[in-house]
Amino acid sequence: MRSTEHEDIIDEAIKYFRANIFFRNYDIKHDADRTLIYLTLYITECLRRLQKCQSRVQAQKELAALAISTFPIPGEADFPLNGMFAKPTVSEVEKMKQYLEQLRKECSDRMVDRVIDPETDKPSKWWLCFVRRRFMDKSLLNIGSL
Repeated sequence: MRSTEHEDIIDEAIKYFRANIFFRNYDIKHDADRTLIYLTLYITECLRRLQKCQSRVQAQKELAALAISTFPIPGEADFPLNGMFAKPTVSEVEKMKQYLEQLRKECSDRMVDRVIDPETDKPSKWWLCFVRRRFMDKSLLNIGSL
């Protein structure tokens, strides 16, 4: 783990995931809170994928594929957080897609490092116990859509 002075929003989302996953509501005080909410939902998707992985290599492949999958963005009907995010303008759509994909890629890499036990080369059961939890009773993807 990085030192707190170099911690970014992805580190923060992973660090506080276990506490945040139990919230049904999340009070948005700053713009970064929206990103934290998005990443918390994405981490849940990562854990769903990781529970089926039998090795670090398989986990890396699985989460790399997940990160570049098509996810709904704010303003689209399937985006679960439309009430919290402003719809991007036509000129902002591509930037929004790229930004969210970059967040997912970086988060995926860090989740593999955090969840895969280096001794057993398998996902940590401690992390996987959060797979069934639904943060704010939402999901980034319709179950089974990928």
